[in-house]
Amino acid sequence: MIELYYFTFSLIELIAFGILSVAFIYQLYYYLRYQNGVLRLRSKINKNKITFLTEQPPVSVIICAKDEADNLRQYLPLILQQEYPDFEVIVINDGSTDETETLLNNLCVEYPNLRTTFVPVGARNRSTKKLGLTLGIKAAKNDLLLFTDADCMPDDSMWVSRMARNFTPETDFILGYGGYLHKKGFLNRLITFDTLFIALQYMGMAISGKPYMGVGRNLAYRKETFYAHKGFASTLNLISGDDDLFVNQSGNSKNTKVEISPDSITWSEPNTTFSGWFYQKERHLSVSTYYKFSSKFRLSLEPFTRGLFYAAMILSFVVGNLITVIATALLVMTRLILQLIILNKSAKHFGERKYIFLLPVFDIFLPLVNLYILTIGRTTSKGKSVRWK
Repeated sequence: MIELYYFTFSLIELIAFGILSVAFIYQLYYYLRYQNGVLRLRSKINKNKITFLTEQPPVSVIICAKDEADNLRQYLPLILQQEYPDFEVIVINDGSTDETETLLNNLCVEYPNLRTTFVPVGARNRSTKKLGLTLGIKAAKNDLLLFTDADCMPDDSMWVSRMARNFTPETDFILGYGGYLHKKGFLNRLITFDTLFIALQYMGMAISGKPYMGVGRNLAYRKETFYAHKGFASTLNLISGDDDLFVNQSGNSKNTKVEISPDSITWSEPNTTFSGWFYQKERHLSVSTYYKFSSKFRLSLEPFTRGLFYAAMILSFVVGNLITVIATALLVMTRLILQLIILNKSAKHFGERKYIFLLPVFDIFLPLVNLYILTIGRTTSKGKSVRWK
């Protein structure tokens, strides 16, 4: 016989469960609307509900390289050998001190579609990469521009074709998936999960008509769009932001598309040290403070409600009676199952790892890392070297 005790609720447990429920509802909305965006788009493509460009207009692939001779030797031929009728590859030598110049000169002999330029010695721009990209864009013969990094390799010889097929007349930006190569160890699993989660977020928001960023490892836009928005003029004082800030400032629901086919992916060499990955996170988050208010508000809601969810969960388990504990457990399990389904289905689509036991660990750990960087991290000696707003 169930005692009456189980049907009496204290004020604190009602408040805790109320907060938990509100946070759960937003988390449910977030995963179904945004993180599930790639799977929704895949379903539309399979049903032929998405229109792609039928012709193949000329494309300029632009790569900025600084001391990347080894990576260029390994990956650049994969880009130069793409199956596309008319494309050029422009590599900008950003003051390299290794064998980059010699390597590029040799490759130019072998590949007639390779062109090179360089950042002038002594350039004083805070971001010589932005200067280099600007020089590459000016040198490009074509209006359609496709960007990647020197340490990236396309998953397939159809990479250019898959990205370019989205350039319908109304399209200015195309967001692609840029993953990190799989290595052994906990750090690599952390990096690949973080990359997947962020990609599903920016792709899902763009699919929902709210683009806020792209990644320079796999991004395309028009040359005329670059000039129309004055290029990187508004962000020359920042080290980073050549990709996400440009999309954030100029992308909208009508001019931005997402390419999700597995053969459109680029793969990059991941950081091998925690400090290297952490500094990369610092640089990315430092420019996120320059996002539009609507983007910052939307992005802050997810980690905020995630934190509330976990805090209220703990409180409900501690102070709740049997009914509250069971209800709390059901909400927690429902959210976890939804995460497992959406994230792992999306991971399989992109050729990423599956995450089961580590998912709750990363789900709690990564927001704490971001919170630390945005607060305490700004006051450290390393954090001060990153230009914050």
